[in-house]
Amino acid sequence: MRETPPFPLAAAPGILLNFRRTHRQQPVTSSIAPPVVDISKLRLGDARALLEHGTVGELPDSDVSPTEFVQSVIDGLCELSLKDPLTGLANRRHFLSVLEREIDGVARSGEPALLLMLDIDHFKSINDTHGHLAGDRVLQAVAKCLSRCIRPMDTVARYGGEEFAVVLPNCLVSVGEAVAERIRKTVETLMIPVSATANVKVTISIGGAYAPSWVRSTAPLWIERADNLLYRAKSDGRNRVVIDQQQAIAVSAEEKNLLFGHLALGEPAWLERVAVDPASGSASGVGE
Repeated sequence: MRETPPFPLAAAPGILLNFRRTHRQQPVTSSIAPPVVDISKLRLGDARALLEHGTVGELPDSDVSPTEFVQSVIDGLCELSLKDPLTGLANRRHFLSVLEREIDGVARSGEPALLLMLDIDHFKSINDTHGHLAGDRVLQAVAKCLSRCIRPMDTVARYGGEEFAVVLPNCLVSVGEAVAERIRKTVETLMIPVSATANVKVTISIGGAYAPSWVRSTAPLWIERADNLLYRAKSDGRNRVVIDQQQAIAVSAEEKNLLFGHLALGEPAWLERVAVDPASGSASGVGE
C-alpha cells in the first residue's frame, strides 16, 4: 500500500485544503497533475456513508472513485463546520465569514447592508417552566420561521443561546423594516408544542444596524451597533423592532483609522490643516 503526497482540494473560493490519501492504485508520477476537487459538487449522504465505513480499505460502492469518495468526506465535514447542529442554521463561524464579506462589499460599492440581531423574549422562563428540551423545540421552531421570512440572498444564523442574526445584503431601509416586521409578526403567531400537553407562544425583539457605506468597518463594531438597538427594543417593552436609519450612522474613530490606513499615525497627512499666508493669500501645507 502506497501513500501519496497531500494534494489540493478546493474547499471554497480562494481556499485549498491538503488531504493525504491512501490507496492500492498505481503510484502517482510527477507528470500527472494533482486532482482538484470542487466541493460544490459534493453530497453529505455519501460523506456520512464514508465516515461510517472508514477512509482506508475498499470503497463501499464500487462505482465511486476515490476522488469522489474524498469529495463526499470534505462536503460532510464542511457542512458540519458551518451549520448549527440544533437548528440547521448557519453557525457563528459561518455568520462571521458572511459578515466580513458584506463589510468588504459595502466598503467597495456603498450598497446598503443590514444586520439584524434577534432575541427570544423571556426564553429563560420557558427553560425553567418546561425544561431545556422544550427550549430546544422553541429554538427549532423560531429558526424555521426565520428561514421562511427572509429573502433568498439573506443569511440567517444562530448567534448563540436564544439569539439569532440575519444579514441582509443590498437592503434599503424600507425593505429591512418590512423583513424585520414580517419576522416579528410571524414569530408572534407561532403555537409551539413543547410536550404532549403543553404549547407555548413566544415573541422576539429585533435590533438592526446598517454598515456605514464606503467605510471599512469591522464585524465587532457592526454587531455592537445592532446589539445596542436590540437592547433598546427590549428596554422599550420587547416584541418590537428598532432599526437605525442608514443616513444617521456615525462613523467611529476606529473605522476612520481603518478607512485612512493610519492606525498608529493619527490624522492622515493629506487631511492636515492648510496654513494660509494672510499677506499673499497663498496656501502652504503644515508639513512643508
